[in-house]
Amino acid sequence: MSVAIVTGGSGGIGSAICRAMIAEGYEVISVAHEAPDWEHERLRVVVVDLMDPDSTAQMAADLAARFEVSHLIHNAGVIRPDLLADVKLEDLQALTQLHLGAPLQILQAVLPGMKRRGFGRVVLLSSRAALGAETRTAYSATKAGMIGMARTWALELAANGITVNLVAPGPIGGTRMFHEVVPAGSERETRLAAGIPVKRLGRPGDVARAVMFFADAGAGFVTGQTLFVCGGASLGSLAV
Repeated sequence: MSVAIVTGGSGGIGSAICRAMIAEGYEVISVAHEAPDWEHERLRVVVVDLMDPDSTAQMAADLAARFEVSHLIHNAGVIRPDLLADVKLEDLQALTQLHLGAPLQILQAVLPGMKRRGFGRVVLLSSRAALGAETRTAYSATKAGMIGMARTWALELAANGITVNLVAPGPIGGTRMFHEVVPAGSERETRLAAGIPVKRLGRPGDVARAVMFFADAGAGFVTGQTLFVCGGASLGSLAV
């Protein structure tokens, strides 16, 4: 049975990914700062602060010792919005650990097993904001950094049967992270949805389906790629 670590699996997109993987027969380990509000016989739960490098390292070593991890889905994320003049260095450092350091630590721990078995799937959740977005200095910088990091890993690990890809969601409604910035049912939410080419916000299931494509054992000829799941919001527009 394939074993997948899903970070940030306690709600929103992470929960949708966990449910989708369980439906496909995976054993799933949710790694997040809190437990999911649902249970399944193939769902294991680890509560940890991924912004703490020491706790993350200990957790990763423990999981690598106990499970033959075949998949790493790094979904955990935080925004911490601020205009440039107000950006705090500690926020940049925290998001660097969460978005870049944590997946690095976890992959380093489970990588020997993936190499030994000659198979692995790594999917990092970046963001459309990696292309730039107001008030997103720390978030955009670290989500963009994920793309360079994943492409480097893809090159290094391709010969070992390990693929590394990214899913970059646009605005996804019904998630705590999104609605902490854009209140549900607000005029701002309505304007945002109207500005997306497909004229709606995304849903967690939209992202989960993209993750499942990259996670599939049959997707071995696709690596180092970024799939924007954003309703066309990454395309930009030109009024003529």
